[in-house]
Amino acid sequence: MSRRKVAVAMSGGVDSSVAAALLKEEGHGVIGVHMKLWQHRSQTDDGAPSAAGEDDARSVCRVLGVPFHALDFSTQFQRQVVDYFCGEYAQGRTPNPCVVCNRSIKFDLLLRAVEDLGAECLATGHYARINAPAGNYHLLKAARPSVDQSYFLYTLKQEFLPRLLFPLGEYSKSQVRHMAAERGLPVAEKPKSQDLCFIPDGHHEDFLQGCVDPVPGDVVDLEGKVLGRHQGIAFYTVGQRTGLGIATGKRLFVLRLDPISNTVVVGPEENLLVSGLKANNLSFVCVKPQRPLEVSAKIRFRTPEVSARLKVFAEEAEVLFDQPQRAIAPGQAVVFYRGDEVLGGGTIEAS
Repeated sequence: MSRRKVAVAMSGGVDSSVAAALLKEEGHGVIGVHMKLWQHRSQTDDGAPSAAGEDDARSVCRVLGVPFHALDFSTQFQRQVVDYFCGEYAQGRTPNPCVVCNRSIKFDLLLRAVEDLGAECLATGHYARINAPAGNYHLLKAARPSVDQSYFLYTLKQEFLPRLLFPLGEYSKSQVRHMAAERGLPVAEKPKSQDLCFIPDGHHEDFLQGCVDPVPGDVVDLEGKVLGRHQGIAFYTVGQRTGLGIATGKRLFVLRLDPISNTVVVGPEENLLVSGLKANNLSFVCVKPQRPLEVSAKIRFRTPEVSARLKVFAEEAEVLFDQPQRAIAPGQAVVFYRGDEVLGGGTIEAS
């Protein structure tokens, strides 16, 4: 591998820290770059306040003996990620802000910024792989399914891949922690959070209360009969069962959110099963398919892939599942795979 000047997106967490260490050991000229994203909070592996994330990233760079830079993207993050997140919920959709952050912030603003710092490549702590047989670049899942993060990366374009490195793609999380401890990195035991970086306590409803004006409306069944009132469609998602505020003696689930009539439609669990979906805002890593394909489709990060048939049209795609799938939420991402390769994906528009 040729030695290059590589900027590593340093969150202050263990993954990006080990990525920087491995690249330095390979002989690359490493510089650490920390993004300030959210009102004194950062997109760290552990959701820690930005001051702590920045301090930890700086400490790791000091241990490794590499330069460190902090870049303030908080204004862009607010506009492109947080405002999007709130706006989607206000329309009764379930957004995926990590996909948007990767597309608009990390692999756009940050990639351009590190080029200004003289870096040839940007590396991150994502668990994914890049392969380039015969000069064509392919995005692959991580070698270990338990840590794979390729779902969040489907918007990467072919022209970006030669400038990206994912050093952790072959490793497990336990191996990464072990490597951090072996190298004496101060973040080796730092905990990992499952929460969004801008909602580190996980209280989505409290956060939405501060950015969405709640408009109460009716909770109705499939026949349109009013069963109760809701506090605002932003506070519900497809598949939800608890917190509906109605007592009918039946197990009812949110089936659909209608922003036009401002209603929450509920019904029995079996009505959550659907045979397919439509997606828009499509993005393909290599070539946009010109004919129907048999693929594996992933409709949420934490659900298994399922066999499906993909048909791509001019501006949207149709996905037909081999087996019905449960609780498909408009606004979420659907990602298409063939084996380990990420073909692309889009935003779920409707089931």
